[in-house]
Amino acid sequence: MLLGPLLIVLAACNSESAADDPTVITTEGTSAAAAPPAAKPPAPPEPTADGPCPYLDQTFVEDTNGQRVGETKTSADDPPACFFYRSDGGVQLTVQVYRGKAAVAKALVDQVAPVDTANPAELTGGWTGGAQPTDEGAVYAVAKEAVAVVVATNQEQTIKAKLVAQEAITALGL
Repeated sequence: MLLGPLLIVLAACNSESAADDPTVITTEGTSAAAAPPAAKPPAPPEPTADGPCPYLDQTFVEDTNGQRVGETKTSADDPPACFFYRSDGGVQLTVQVYRGKAAVAKALVDQVAPVDTANPAELTGGWTGGAQPTDEGAVYAVAKEAVAVVVATNQEQTIKAKLVAQEAITALGL
């Protein structure tokens, strides 16, 4: 009977290890560890108190942004975010400073100045991020280690926001 030897030959062919066959893909031992959840940026700050801003002079903001400041407010954060308003009550400039975790600082910068759309931004001392026009004006956002500084202006020129970011970093000793 031929069936017996044929089964032995087939069994011998199937006994080769899958690792010896380059056409066999195995998943055993190659499962990747679950990726850690992405860091979430903090919620946008809200004005909670009347100013002044503890790290930016009103005259500097007026001169740099090119508009009179009618009112200044701050958030409850440490350091507080600063909100500079025009005389008609509209926000002309906001500055947010985040201190905490490096991944969160980077996530904040990436949220407001995404790598896909923003121009690269750098400041001396290792600050990196992005700058871009927005529907409301422009934004300049940079991070260094566990600190982020985000400046949004109602002006179209990102250079104005950059100058404010530099001043905030210097004034806070960051």
